[in-house]
Amino acid sequence: MKPVVVRNVAIGEAIPKICVPIVGKTIDEILNQAKHICEIGADVVEWRVDWFEEVNNYESVENAAKQLRDILGETPILFTFRTAKEGGERAIEPDEYVELNEKIAKSGYVDLVDVEAFIGDTYVEKVVKTSHECGVKVIASNHDFRKTPPKAELISRMRKMQELGADIPKIAVMPRNRKDVLTLLAATEEMFSNYADGPIITMSMSGIGSISRLCGEVFGSALTFGAAGQTSAPGQMDVKDLAEGLALIHRGL
Repeated sequence: MKPVVVRNVAIGEAIPKICVPIVGKTIDEILNQAKHICEIGADVVEWRVDWFEEVNNYESVENAAKQLRDILGETPILFTFRTAKEGGERAIEPDEYVELNEKIAKSGYVDLVDVEAFIGDTYVEKVVKTSHECGVKVIASNHDFRKTPPKAELISRMRKMQELGADIPKIAVMPRNRKDVLTLLAATEEMFSNYADGPIITMSMSGIGSISRLCGEVFGSALTFGAAGQTSAPGQMDVKDLAEGLALIHRGL
């Protein structure tokens, strides 16, 4: 399996990479969070643009992206508009969603975009095509905040993401019990071992799912999300604690 390389970061190689989200509402909050992340360190920074109060003004989005690039330098930026139906801050029409992602891919300020895999095949394929033409990698994602689907369904969803042309499939699910966490980990291992064309990202959310954010190197998840202050999803750990846990497991392998 070949890693996905963005700038100087090889996702899918060695220790899982740590992605830290920016969830500021104003440009000042966004830039201050970026500066803080530079101080503590991260492999990838995710800009959750659905939190941005000026997200409906593309000029403001592009201006913020430019300033983020100036601050973050060679740290890869993942651009994510998480829709309300998948746990995000607001709703958006599919055509507007595609337009926003295509424009930011063309801007040259971001390295990856996140496209929700089940917004519609045509929409996903359009974002993938434009992004790849611009040299931008694509994470196709799916989030279930209510439950953990069966293992076969989780694998089917990730395989579908690959078929749509995504560079990295990502799936996040909510466990109702400890067995659900095992289901997610089993699906991760089977997808990684039998079907993955490249790296995958999986996680079981909430406190009981936190182990899934640490053991990616064992089961096959290539990137994990850590918080530098405010979290963007249930169960995210502090980035320092997360880095220590990942390193500890790596040394034991």
